[in-house]
Amino acid sequence: MQQQRLVLPDGTTVDGFDAAGSPPGTPVGPWTPLGRGCVDITALNPPPSPAEVYRYFQTLPLPDLPTQQQPPGNALAGLPVVFYTDGPTTQTFTVDIRGFTVDIVATATGFTWDTGDGTVLQTTDPGAPYPDHTISHDYPSGTYTAALTTTWSGTFSVNGGATADVPGTTTTDGPPVTFTVLQASPVLTNPFD
Repeated sequence: MQQQRLVLPDGTTVDGFDAAGSPPGTPVGPWTPLGRGCVDITALNPPPSPAEVYRYFQTLPLPDLPTQQQPPGNALAGLPVVFYTDGPTTQTFTVDIRGFTVDIVATATGFTWDTGDGTVLQTTDPGAPYPDHTISHDYPSGTYTAALTTTWSGTFSVNGGATADVPGTTTTDGPPVTFTVLQASPVLTNPFD
C-alpha cells in the first residue's frame, strides 16, 4: 500500500509540508510506501454454518417416493394391503455456498403412510413387497387413496472436512395411489354339475 500527500485548504499537508499556492486536493511529492503485511480474511467469509446448510438442505431436489401397494389393482376385504416404496432412499448433492464446496448426503429416515381411511402408519423403513413385507393395513370394502410422506435427514461436510449432522429435517410427498377393495362373496356349487 502507498500514500501521497494532498494539499489542505490552508495550503499545507497533514504532515506540515508547505504547498502554498497549490489548490486544495493537489497531490504533493512522491508516493510513499506504507507498512506491509498479510491480512487474514477468514473472518470476512467464514465457512457455512449448520443453520446455513440447513436452509440449502430444505431446497434440495429430493425425490418424491411413490407408494406401491400389493395386490396391484383391486384388493379384497379381509386380506391385508401391503405398502412399500421402491424409490431411492439416499441422495448425495454437492452445492456451492459462498465459494465453499459443501457435500450433503440426504437419507430417508421416516415414512408416514396415509392409508386413505383415516389411519396413519409411521415407520422407519420403506417396507418391502410380499412375502418380506413389514407394512400392511386391513380395509373394509370401498375405494381408497393412499399416499406417502417421507422425512429426510442429512449430514454434510465443507471442503472435504469433518462430517456433521444437518440440524433439521425436510419432507417430500409422493404421488398417491388409488385402489378399490372388493367384498368377496362365497358361492356354493354342486361338484357333480
